[in-house]
Amino acid sequence: MIQRIQSLYLLLASICSVGLIQVFDLWANEAGNTYYALSLLNENNLILKIIPILFIVSGIMSIVSVFMFKKRKNQFVLNRLNILVNFILLGILIYYLLILSGESQISEKGIGVFLPIVVVFLLAIANKAIKKDEDLVKSVDRLR
Repeated sequence: MIQRIQSLYLLLASICSVGLIQVFDLWANEAGNTYYALSLLNENNLILKIIPILFIVSGIMSIVSVFMFKKRKNQFVLNRLNILVNFILLGILIYYLLILSGESQISEKGIGVFLPIVVVFLLAIANKAIKKDEDLVKSVDRLR
């Protein structure tokens, strides 16, 4: 399971989704308050509450996908759904950052906004490795 390269990519994706959201901030306002993904659960806005939930869902899907190593097709589909979740998350983050008027609430964007892009990249190369394994198994089956 861990000896496969896609498992390493999936573990890195789950670390980015769940672990790094606690390290890197999403944005800071002009008062100097920094906002992390998990601190958005205390906000009143529904869009802001969805952001940490989608980060956690993405991390859980990556971890579940690591343990589906015997069912490569299901693992591939779950990774594609995870990519979709991360694109939705990225869209919500960009929407929220662009809908606010200028410097009134957000004065500095953090690196945490780019974490879904990193996760999508890791999931895409994991899917490429899964496809390579599946093709290898199919070619061996043809020889029998």
